[in-house]
Amino acid sequence: PHVARSNMILQHAEALCARRLILASASPRRKEILGNLGLKFDVVVSNFDEDLDKSTFTGGAEYASATATHKAMEVATRLEKEKPAPFVVIGADTVVEGPDGAILEKPKDADEAMKMLLSLQGITHQVHTGVGVIFPNNGGGGERLVKTFSETTKVTFAPLGEAEIAAYIKTGEPFDKAGGYGIQGPAGAFVSSISGCYFNVMGFPVHKFADVVSKMIKEGVIQP
Repeated sequence: PHVARSNMILQHAEALCARRLILASASPRRKEILGNLGLKFDVVVSNFDEDLDKSTFTGGAEYASATATHKAMEVATRLEKEKPAPFVVIGADTVVEGPDGAILEKPKDADEAMKMLLSLQGITHQVHTGVGVIFPNNGGGGERLVKTFSETTKVTFAPLGEAEIAAYIKTGEPFDKAGGYGIQGPAGAFVSSISGCYFNVMGFPVHKFADVVSKMIKEGVIQP
């Protein structure tokens, strides 16, 4: 049943491509993952400051979901008067949550990257991606529909020494990635195991997205 559900969005890809789809993210990884579904979309980077107070959220998944939705909302508000108006605006935000509950975003410098990666070495942590999907004019009646969800993957790092981490930081890879690493790059060698969606760690939970949108189409909530 899982295969049928996740593939269902592929049946609607042609109809969706006839509509204006917007990805509210500058991430080349998200662009690649969504593109692999056969969807065509424009990239419009959100101007949202990503400055929500982490202490007001129960954890990383809730924080990432709120940030993702704010990103998509900002773009939807900016574009909804355009012709053609976007059919859907997709925002996403990925964070790493350490075992102590600390929410790790992108490191500001090499020292912060070193601290982050040392805190993750030899242990299991969680990677959360929140997704905000906005339909600015659902059903053509000017009503905005908002769908928010998140996915969590558990990632285990092997024990690492400072020299290995320093060599990785020298590549420049950590600085645009939550938690200071990208699983699809050289840091993949640090990962001894994962439990859950690999693409979620890359930055977009493609199975969950396909599942959620497919169900919305099947239930008649949206009509591509």
